[in-house]
Amino acid sequence: MSSDALVHVVDDDMAVRQSLAFLLATDGLAVRVHESASAFLAALDGPVGCVVTDVRMPEIDGIALLRRLKERGDMPPVIVMTGHADVPMAVEAMKAGAVDFIEKPFDDEVLLSSVRAALNRLGRDAALAGEANAARARIAGLSERERQVLEGLVAGKANKAIGLDLGISPRTVEIYRANVMSKMQAGSLSELIRMALTVGRR
Repeated sequence: MSSDALVHVVDDDMAVRQSLAFLLATDGLAVRVHESASAFLAALDGPVGCVVTDVRMPEIDGIALLRRLKERGDMPPVIVMTGHADVPMAVEAMKAGAVDFIEKPFDDEVLLSSVRAALNRLGRDAALAGEANAARARIAGLSERERQVLEGLVAGKANKAIGLDLGISPRTVEIYRANVMSKMQAGSLSELIRMALTVGRR
């Protein structure tokens, strides 16, 4: 299993840590447990994967942990566990970047479903990042005129309108457009637009 699928459990209660580690491992997930947010942050050494953390902990609580992770950049999906009285705190955690919060006591399947959803999201984000990087590299290989034609296509303009904007004939636009499609390795106009938009979103 890739390191991206690793689930980190952060809780100051040893019984909770052991119980969650057993539950997640039984579901086929790789797990690491941490007795505090400080211990977790000190142990970070690469892709974080998914984080399951208690919201109320000594020293660094769940919200402070979220803020520390955000400062690092590359924010992982974080699921916050909370007691009933801590729901307002959990809502604050959501605003700070948590993807979900689960009230204790919770059904095992509720937690597993939340973790699976977080890991699926992580996989999609990684795939999108890879696509964006590949598209960005291909765009860098376009000439200035080819990039101008691409911008016109992304703006939804027809060849004639792009030609008027650039002072070239529609036929010349077609040639540049074919070059752009080839260099971007796009099989269709819709695929070309999607690649360009993927780069724009990152």
